[in-house]
Order: sequence, then C-alpha cells, then structure tokens
Amino acid sequence: MVQESNVSFLQSKPHYDLLDGLRGTAALTIVVFHFLEFVYPDYSQNFLGHGFLAVDFFFCLSGFVIGYAYDERITKIGLWQFFKARLIRLHPLVLLGSILGLIGVWIDPFSDTTYSSGQLAIIFVCSGLLIPYPVMPDRGFGLFGLNTPSWSLFFEYVANIVYGLWLYKISRRSLFLLWSIAAIWLGWVSYEAGTLIGGWDGKSAWDGAARIAYSFLAGLLVFRSTWIIKNKLGFIGLSILLLLAFLVPYFKWNWLVEASIVVFYFPLLLALGVGAKLSNGMRSLCVFFGKISYPLYMTHIPMIWIFGNYYASHQVGTQELTIIMLLGTIFSLVLAYLVMMLYDLPIRKWLHARRTRTIVEQK
Repeated sequence: MVQESNVSFLQSKPHYDLLDGLRGTAALTIVVFHFLEFVYPDYSQNFLGHGFLAVDFFFCLSGFVIGYAYDERITKIGLWQFFKARLIRLHPLVLLGSILGLIGVWIDPFSDTTYSSGQLAIIFVCSGLLIPYPVMPDRGFGLFGLNTPSWSLFFEYVANIVYGLWLYKISRRSLFLLWSIAAIWLGWVSYEAGTLIGGWDGKSAWDGAARIAYSFLAGLLVFRSTWIIKNKLGFIGLSILLLLAFLVPYFKWNWLVEASIVVFYFPLLLALGVGAKLSNGMRSLCVFFGKISYPLYMTHIPMIWIFGNYYASHQVGTQELTIIMLLGTIFSLVLAYLVMMLYDLPIRKWLHARRTRTIVEQK
C-alpha cells in the first residue's frame, strides 16, 4: 500500500481513444503521401497534396495530450521525471528508426550515392541523439537523413522542454497571447514560402519551429479552455473530416488555405474529437490505431526511399505502381505492428517498471 501511494502520481490518465484513432488516420495518410511524393513532385497534381499537414495535426494533438496528462501533476512528479517519461515514450523508436534508416542505406540497390563508414557513423550518432545534421544530398539534405520523420520528433522534444520549464505554469491569458503571436508567425512563414511543408530540411528548419509553436500551443489552449463540442460524428465521421484537410486542392492563395487549415480547422477537429461519442466496436479500432500510429510513422521511411530510388531509375506503369504502393503500405503496417509488439511496448513497459522501482527505492 505504501508503494502504491509512492507511485500513484506516475500513473497515466485515461486516454481519449477517439483522438488516438485520429492519430492513426493521420499516420496512415503520411505513409501514402510519402509514396505519392515521388510520383507527383508537383503537389498541385497530387490528390493527397496536403498530406504533410498531418504533422501539424500531430503537433496539435500533442499539445492537448501533454496538457491533459501533465498540467495537474508535473509539479508532483518533478521536471526530471517528466522528461524521463517523455524519453521513455518517444526515444526507443527514435533509436530504432535510425537503425532501420541505416540498414535502408546499406541495402538500397537503386541508390547511386555512397557514403564512407565514418560519414555514416556520424550521421547515425546524430540521428540517434536527435541532433540535426543535414548532409545527405540524396535525402534532400534533411535534418535527419536516415529517418526523415525524426525532424518532427526534434521539434516535439523542444516543445516538451519548453512546456516542462515554463508553459505548464503560465496563465490561460498568457497562453492565448502566445498562441496569437504563433498564429501570426505561422501565417508569415506560410506566406513567405507559399506552403507549410518546410521544417524537415536544413534550409527550412525555422519553418518547423513555427509549425510546432503554433500547433502545440493550439492543442494546449483547447485543453485549458475546455473547448468541447459535443457531437455524434464518431471516429468514421471525424476521420473523413480530417482527410478532407489533406485532400483540399491547390489554389492561387495556397499559403492562406494551408495556414487556415492549421490555425482554425485542426483545433476545431480536436474540440470535436474530445466531444464525440465512440461506440464500443470503434473503440477497439481506435485503441489499435493509437498504438500503431507512432511505430508506423517512425519506421516506414527507409522503404519509401528505396521505392523512390526505384521509381526514379525504372519505367513504372500505373498498374505496377498501384501494386507497389498497396503492398508497400501493407508492409509498413505489418512492420509497424511487429515493432509495436516485439519492441516498442515491451521496452517501454520495462523502462517504466524500472523507473517506478527506482522511485519506490528512493522513497
């Protein structure tokens, strides 16, 4: 009983299962979008041309979830325990994604770019430690060439650090002011670049800072303002509404469309997601989607790069392309499931148990 009281403040709060399901929908969108990037380099010709905005939805969800999970207990667990909890949740897949990315470079038979062992060693270490190192030209000089999606994890870490040091204790009025400033910053970035796809490579890294700043603050503001819109849309209805944001065609004022989706539409979807009812049948699907979403996001890109190099060096017909993309998506889901069951969940369970045991011993 004494041990239970010592660690009760470490227990996670119940999840919003529907929001977890939407995270899975967004993660699956990212996989398909990354396939289509190589087929349609001009996003205006891509029916899923705004699929990259799924990352901004991730950031918005993150702000809400962090506020929900830690606003009331970060002072109880302390800053260091908060950081340890986030590392346990996020970093195992950062490391595995780097390993898979390194393997992808080694086994890619369609790439004509070579790196020395020393170069790859430095790139791998930086990737595993989430240190931006945009030096791979065949990967678009991405901040993390071995596993491109790690760019968003880098900014997620930054947001978590700022939250742990400061954001958790500011007033709602101050939060609203920061949110307003971040909205202006995001709008300016979108206007200057003509799009919000930046942040993943060296030349647009600061665009990523604007994207995480606005969306994380928006999610946090939705939570603290208790913006809940009760509805009966359910998981399917809200997934369709989310997908509509990614399917919006390109217009002359594209920068304004993208900024509006992120600034207004995603917080609205979040408020709808919190207030929606979820049937028992759909709950199981949402829980599964929530669990597999992060492994899917962090393990699919090595295969995508191999596909991209194959597509660039071969004549690929429509039928073959369709089959490759379908099988590739299935492969990504199977790999993510295996990673989730054999690596992510077990290692996080072990790390959490070790963390809890250490706290009990210290008590």
